[in-house]
Amino acid sequence: MKTKLTLTIDETIKKRAKKMAKRRGMSVSEMVEQYLENNIDEDYEWQPQPGSWVDQLLGSSQLPEKYKDLDNKKIKEKEILKKYGS
Repeated sequence: MKTKLTLTIDETIKKRAKKMAKRRGMSVSEMVEQYLENNIDEDYEWQPQPGSWVDQLLGSSQLPEKYKDLDNKKIKEKEILKKYGS
């Protein structure tokens, strides 16, 4: 299934991308999709840059035990239900 994605880029890059896509006989969307398909690493796990403030904060707080086995969506759901009732 295809879905729409809006990108904000510099006008000159947009023009160059359209020319390149035309030379290749494809749309800019196809070209971007092909680039992403070739460059997305499925096993990639994001890590903050060493020494950054995100790196320094990482692990500084712990979830309550009742949330240990839940994903973020379930935690948010539980907190909304707690706040607003069911």
